[in-house]
Amino acid sequence: MFVNRIVSVYLRLFFLGFAVWMLAFYFLISNPNVEVNAQDLPPLKTYPLPSTLAQWKDTTNSGDYFDRIEVQDVGYLIWSQFPIKVYVESSQKTEKSENNLFFSSVKSTPDSLQKVSRSRQWANIVIDAIWEWNTYLPLQIVDNPEIADIKIFNKRPPLTPGKLRARSAETSYQLNQDENGTLSQSFIILLSPMQVGKYIPAAARHEFGHALGIWGHSPEKTDVMYYSQVAEPPPISARDINTLKRIYLQATKLGV
Repeated sequence: MFVNRIVSVYLRLFFLGFAVWMLAFYFLISNPNVEVNAQDLPPLKTYPLPSTLAQWKDTTNSGDYFDRIEVQDVGYLIWSQFPIKVYVESSQKTEKSENNLFFSSVKSTPDSLQKVSRSRQWANIVIDAIWEWNTYLPLQIVDNPEIADIKIFNKRPPLTPGKLRARSAETSYQLNQDENGTLSQSFIILLSPMQVGKYIPAAARHEFGHALGIWGHSPEKTDVMYYSQVAEPPPISARDINTLKRIYLQATKLGV
């Protein structure tokens, strides 16, 4: 009886601690984390279009969905320093792990090798998908998350309170202000490990569009930034780029 009570108390403490940790994790990841004083925000400004985006011409007059883009307190979420540095989880770590498995004195197992292979494959798929945006905005893949502007993790997004349906991906951003008053943004993208096949690059391509500044969704299924997952994920469309180009012509309080 006494032992059962001790076990019961420990279990309650464990689940209470786990619930608190999950709650903290949710608010850390799912909400924009703004570490700036609203009274000290710099003035709005515009930047010249990056040459890669300036050269874009839509010969089909496909239109855009610029009216669906949400304007934040700091204006549009525009990048002004290029290339944009991107870290993809396991892109470097798996390579080191794989080498360790082959050269370690401990015999590697088929399961461990398969796990490393899956992780590397996931990273390569994600990098290939986001690199499609490099045609329009210069990107650089980095191995150190500390210097990255955008970080991508193979992790399930937290549940939204009041909603039982799990999300397949999520993008959030954080604002920081340095001693000179310059505002900068950084993004975290979570891609669920439950995604498979063609839906992995589709989710990566879509969420990366948010991180580039397309803070909204298209009403058309033929656009990458369509608000829902579709059976046949489309490539980046002319409407996606038309929208991106209009965004980068707008004013923002971000950047130097």
